[in-house]
Amino acid sequence: MIRRQALQWSSALVLLAGCAALSGQEPLQVHVADLQPLEGAGMELRFLCVLRVQNPNETDLQFSGVAVDVQVGGKAFASGVADVTGTVPRFGELLVPVPLSASAMNLARMAMGLFMGQEQPRVDYAMRGRLGSARFESSGEFTLPGWSGTQPVPS
Repeated sequence: MIRRQALQWSSALVLLAGCAALSGQEPLQVHVADLQPLEGAGMELRFLCVLRVQNPNETDLQFSGVAVDVQVGGKAFASGVADVTGTVPRFGELLVPVPLSASAMNLARMAMGLFMGQEQPRVDYAMRGRLGSARFESSGEFTLPGWSGTQPVPS
């Protein structure tokens, strides 16, 4: 009886180790390719975010659905989901459109930080999400358009 349980546990561990070895996939590379304004409602801003998804793996990635969360300056800024299906080809890329919603309060908070000189002309962002069952993360910084290079002096 004990020998049988040990054999069952050993078999389960071997299967788990095999599954872990099979998931040796490289992570997806996901970047914002385009951002266009959409019509919002009330205290909400809407954007169409076009993601460039690159698959550095030897197999195609089929997906159903996408979800994205965006942080700006370490704070939640926008999120979105889309019921889209597709295939990212092996060693290839695909553009995936996702509508994003952002609270006008989040934008106002960011603008106040700029006005008060707390924010820099370069703003850090982080994006996390899922493309089907594949998770992704991306981060970087962007320079604010029209930034004069001098910060306002508080009075």
